[in-house]
Amino acid sequence: MIVLGIDPGLANLGLGLVDGNVRKARHLHHVCITTESAWVMPRRLAYIHSEVSRLIETYQPEAVAIEDQILRRQADVAFKVGQAFGVVQLACAQAGVPVHYYGPMQVKKSLVGSGRADKEQVIYMVKASLGVRELFNNHAADALALALTHLAHQPMQAAAARLARA
Repeated sequence: MIVLGIDPGLANLGLGLVDGNVRKARHLHHVCITTESAWVMPRRLAYIHSEVSRLIETYQPEAVAIEDQILRRQADVAFKVGQAFGVVQLACAQAGVPVHYYGPMQVKKSLVGSGRADKEQVIYMVKASLGVRELFNNHAADALALALTHLAHQPMQAAAARLARA
């Protein structure tokens, strides 16, 4: 199963693709999309939308895992990140890819075993799980962590869906 993980943001948006299952996952691609604060908002959002759409078209993921907790102290920052979150979901909807939402504590617990794990522990587990040595941008590492979290939760979600249909 190919999963696209997305760490939403306006200035920095992490994308990470993995293929496989919970026991054996393979790193396909990761990138951090950046937009300039000097760009007008429509240009920033259009760029994010086009890059996410291009990645979906190229890799054809079967699922998208997005961090759903967008809590910020400043309302204007939360609003801007929310707009980026919206165009990412639009790109997924237009491609017909199902979206799954995971909170930061859920990702940490899934990968490290503790919802209070720090960033370095999460990055270590992403590298170990995917068998890669390169250093990731934190946003791309978060995106890969989200994709791995979905692989871990997917069998249970599939079983629940089968039971619901029965």
